[in-house]
Amino acid sequence: MTKRAPDVSASRPSPSRRRSKYTLAPLVLIAANVVLFSLFFVWPAVIGLVYSFTNYTGVGAFQYIGLDNYHNLFGDSTFYDALSRTLLYAVLFVPLNFVVSLLAANLVVSKNAKGGSVARVIFFIPWLLSPIVVGVLWRWMFGENFGLVNYVIEKFGGGAVPWQSDADLSLLVVVFAASWAWTGFSMLLFIAAIKNVPVSYYEAASLDGAGPWRQFFSITLPSIAPTSFIVILLNTINAMKEYPVFVALNNGGPGTSNNLLVQYIYETGFKRGQIGYASAASFVLMLILMAVAIVQLIVNRRVENR
Repeated sequence: MTKRAPDVSASRPSPSRRRSKYTLAPLVLIAANVVLFSLFFVWPAVIGLVYSFTNYTGVGAFQYIGLDNYHNLFGDSTFYDALSRTLLYAVLFVPLNFVVSLLAANLVVSKNAKGGSVARVIFFIPWLLSPIVVGVLWRWMFGENFGLVNYVIEKFGGGAVPWQSDADLSLLVVVFAASWAWTGFSMLLFIAAIKNVPVSYYEAASLDGAGPWRQFFSITLPSIAPTSFIVILLNTINAMKEYPVFVALNNGGPGTSNNLLVQYIYETGFKRGQIGYASAASFVLMLILMAVAIVQLIVNRRVENR
């Protein structure tokens, strides 16, 4: 009596079952992201938008007051001071971080550079530090009475520099501290972009007699333009939302001269109990960031389509 071979088709899942399995897995993953995004971004944004039209103080009931918060906000000189200081900080921070990180990336990927792997680690370590730690470290260096920099200056016969009591110097210290902390991240993006530039471009340019600077401006910069726009966009958004480095380094001082927009929102909402008013300021900041992002994306698309 011959033994019948097992029916393989019976144990094999049907095409419709496999199709439903492959369809279900992406839906589950997408649903999880939609739930988290709705829970932590959409819902707080909706609640904040509702509060911005009320006189909510953080406790008890609130009343609908229409556009009063926005009307008062646009007449608040403190708000304009914080906004102008935030824009100044972004204008100083973004170009500095862009130039330093791009220079570091070019040095690291250069075929003539020695110790490129060690340099990457050294540049990347500050980005791993907490912004609070970054602020404390730079405060130790640039403290007026106990800072390392003033100690060295005085040892060489100079006078103590008012790093913390001068508003402009205090802002510059934060700009350098934040650039130091963010250089590693931007540098990694630039390294990945530079390595994707075809080597044949540089070989052809070398045959035509182009030097390193000409190759950099004529080949490297145009080739990494999309990455450059991403770096500028991310750095601009981070600069407009900067808060912990300022608090840890000089608390927005001296006085309130370097209070940025996020610190203004925090002080208004949580220390003065004006949640509705702070929510209106938060939405103005969100609209500014959206406008910056849209403008940069439009410019990037036009550059790519050339």
